[in-house]
Amino acid sequence: LLEAASDFATYPGLQTDAAATEFLDRFPLPLIFSVLQTGVEESELEATIVACLDRIFRTKYGASRLLQYASFLQAGLRANSHIVRCLACKAVSYILENVKNIIIYSLLIDCLLDGNEETSAAVLESIKNIAQSSEGIGVIFPNVASRCSSLGRVRILALIKELFSLSTSVASAVYEANLLKLFEAEINRRDDMLTTLSALELLYELVESPHSSRFLLKTTLLQILTDTISNASIDSILRSRAIMISGRLLSSVTSLLLAVDERLQDTDECESALEALGQIGTSIQGAVLLLTPVARHVFESAFGCQGRGKQLAALHAIGDICGANRSELNDTAEKCLRRLFYAAAANSTKLTPSGLLLSVLQQEPEIRLAAYRLISAVVVRPWGIMEVCSKKEIITILTDEATKIGMEARFNCCASINNALSASNMVHDASVAEIAAKLQEAVRRGPYLSKKEPQPVVVTADRF
Repeated sequence: LLEAASDFATYPGLQTDAAATEFLDRFPLPLIFSVLQTGVEESELEATIVACLDRIFRTKYGASRLLQYASFLQAGLRANSHIVRCLACKAVSYILENVKNIIIYSLLIDCLLDGNEETSAAVLESIKNIAQSSEGIGVIFPNVASRCSSLGRVRILALIKELFSLSTSVASAVYEANLLKLFEAEINRRDDMLTTLSALELLYELVESPHSSRFLLKTTLLQILTDTISNASIDSILRSRAIMISGRLLSSVTSLLLAVDERLQDTDECESALEALGQIGTSIQGAVLLLTPVARHVFESAFGCQGRGKQLAALHAIGDICGANRSELNDTAEKCLRRLFYAAAANSTKLTPSGLLLSVLQQEPEIRLAAYRLISAVVVRPWGIMEVCSKKEIITILTDEATKIGMEARFNCCASINNALSASNMVHDASVAEIAAKLQEAVRRGPYLSKKEPQPVVVTADRF
């Protein structure tokens, strides 16, 4: 048995329905199961047989034979051996269409809570498959976490996150089953910071789903996040993660935006707050929401006397709000954006938006990269291209800089300015002819070609 099982588990050519039929004719499943039940845990024999059975159950014939031995699934899910329990979890997926037994699901949950990482991963895959069947989601119940350890509760939340991301229909079933309330309970618990942080991390992944806001905004999670952000007594790392989640949710609730805005004044969390506001600003609706007093604080962070990390995050956030990765804003929002730029300039020593942009271009490479991105988004506006072209020093830095850092970003910035200038009324203005020529030359060279063409070097033979 050991030799035959090793061959079947090792050689792909044997893992067919025909080979599985031949193997089980020689070694019936009851015989194999009896060997596993004789106390061979963690031995070479157990590992080999488990690997062989895994391959057999993957075949249609093997799965059909397993259906006749449903008792093995229950025994396997209760086994002391982790690899046997893991095999039983996988077997549920292999015969899924014929398994709709609440007893099996309950045992799967036990394996999720008590198994090792490999077993828990196998359980997640099995339950995800169950949830996608027409009746499967109905066996998932929300009160299972009440009897769990902190690790078990985190695993339950991870299961909910996986289920939620499968499809809109499964997400709807998760919501209807009140499973999202487990996130609310865990974040509110706060008696175990590590578990609360894990819950927030999983919620951060859950809100990546395109249908997350449709369901999450119907829960009290939004209010819980707002309270977490506003509560100065809560640990900074928890507030930072709550800020990031709120950015992904893109809510129009004023209280949430004001709570995030308050964090801009806190040096420990301001970068997370700025990044969250930038994420909100990546959509037109989000940018319109931000073009209020909240956005004014982002401009202050970008162009004021701030720390390097805070300034960098703010510049990227303004780039997002200006539309670095999306189309233009509506007229009202555009007017507000222009007003914010000129107000920020008037409140500084630079006096004009062009002065602000030049000042960030003159800083360290990472700040300049953020400036390239911001300028590329600003110049699509008539006032933006006028401001950029009013400072020849800006064009000089962009077209003459020889450093290799950010060559593509710098080239893209030159191309954006060139396109905007060509489409504007300024293209026929003699005062910008020199600027237009420099931009056209920079675009012609491309991102990787130096300003001077390489020349061949001639040396005499005596040099060698």
